[in-house]
Amino acid sequence: MKNFNVTMRRLCLYIVGLFFLSLGVSFSIQADLGVSPVSSLAYAFSLSSGLSVGIMTVVANILFIILQVILSKQFNLRESIVQLTITFLFGFYMDVTLFLVQLLPTPETLVMRWVFLIISLFIVAIGLLGYFNAKFPLMPYDELTYVISEKFRMKFSNAKISSDLLNVSVAGLVCIIFIQSLGSIGIGTLFAAYFIGKIVGWLMKHYQKYLVQWINKGKEKGYKELEENTTPEKETVTLPS
Repeated sequence: MKNFNVTMRRLCLYIVGLFFLSLGVSFSIQADLGVSPVSSLAYAFSLSSGLSVGIMTVVANILFIILQVILSKQFNLRESIVQLTITFLFGFYMDVTLFLVQLLPTPETLVMRWVFLIISLFIVAIGLLGYFNAKFPLMPYDELTYVISEKFRMKFSNAKISSDLLNVSVAGLVCIIFIQSLGSIGIGTLFAAYFIGKIVGWLMKHYQKYLVQWINKGKEKGYKELEENTTPEKETVTLPS
């Protein structure tokens, strides 16, 4: 029962983390200064096709799964189904959160656009804090980064930079070809690439331990009870008279 409670807390943290992640991306879309590298391709597809960001998020992540299979030369049906499930959930969140953010006044001045961008950086970072600490399966883009790291024997940080650059380059190319502008790429893309990692690192340093304690609260209590119940009693030794 305690393990079930821990799993449910992790699941809640994961779902909330994905929601905040999509909410942050939606704020960056409204800021119109460029979205983060992770969502740049999906948003480029959306701008080029006229379809919703949520639908194009699913399409982009399916491409990431295909790239994983090509690079690793392995296909795991179960993992692919899990990644697809996460992708559909995140795509749904994207459309919902973008609808909610669009209910707010449109940032028309440059100052307000920057305010929206800065808000997006912190919300995405909070989402990543929950998403990573839940220890659940990663989304296809993050899994692809791991595959690139293993395939080319690169450090994960270098693989992350490489995958971000590739994603942004393809997104920019798609926008130039179909809408004759950089579209999803802008100064906000550079800011997101640099500052989100910094903000996540700060949040991890100050709040990760509290999240882990909350997740394992029932588990730790169970361990303490187990230790108390299994502590051997001291034997009473009677000395001969």
